[in-house]
Amino acid sequence: MPTVPIQNWGDAVFLAVSNTLNNFLSAIPQVLGALIIIIIGWLIASALARLATELLRRAGADRLMATHGSSVYGQKSAQFKPSTIVGEIVKWIVRFVFLVAAANVLGLTQVSQLLNQVLLWIPNLLVAAVILLIAPVLARFVRGAIEVGAGRMGFSNAPLLGRVAEIAIIAFAVIIAINQIGIAANLVNTLFVGFVAAIALAFGLAFGLGGREVAAQLTQEWYQASRQTAERVRQQASSASSAGQARPQAQPQPQPSQNPLGSSQMPGGARPR
Repeated sequence: MPTVPIQNWGDAVFLAVSNTLNNFLSAIPQVLGALIIIIIGWLIASALARLATELLRRAGADRLMATHGSSVYGQKSAQFKPSTIVGEIVKWIVRFVFLVAAANVLGLTQVSQLLNQVLLWIPNLLVAAVILLIAPVLARFVRGAIEVGAGRMGFSNAPLLGRVAEIAIIAFAVIIAINQIGIAANLVNTLFVGFVAAIALAFGLAFGLGGREVAAQLTQEWYQASRQTAERVRQQASSASSAGQARPQAQPQPQPSQNPLGSSQMPGGARPR
């Protein structure tokens, strides 16, 4: 636009208002386009959210959480409905996609880049959430298996072993989730190494202290079995030696002499009558 020489204050005010009005009028199509994109995005997001919520509700996710969620996630978990949570997540992901498109239409480069980074970070957040949801279920299963197995083996502190394993699995899941969303990766890795060492030490102490009776019982059984085997071998060797000494020597049996002619002769050359 060519510059216009300003003669007085009236010309200055008129020029400023004219430039502002021209910029506003030129931006109206972009603003209307961004508003249309946002409205369409909001409608689509709401429809997809209702669809996801209804599918999960019919699949029984809410009923499953209400029935078994309190035993795994605590009593307050019954207040949350998985179908509603997933529906909200779907809604906001779709909204963010349309917000990025609207920012691009308006030419807001910085806003578009920021929203795009948030949108790319959402999958990591979802993976971390899935890890945190699965970890308590797996930890509870492993705890029950260890308690039953250690109890049958005779460990006196089987519940302690199961609890240590449960805490270890949940702690590992939390560390992995934090690392997944990219929060203080170096610090998390350092804490992870220290935590692994601490859990290994705690589990070793619990296993060693609780397995003293089992180890003593196994050692006693092995010792008794070895003694019984040695006693049987000694008895068998003694029986074999006694049988060899008591057996009489066999005398050779005389063989009757045979005449080459096929007839037997009496002593003195006489023939039998």
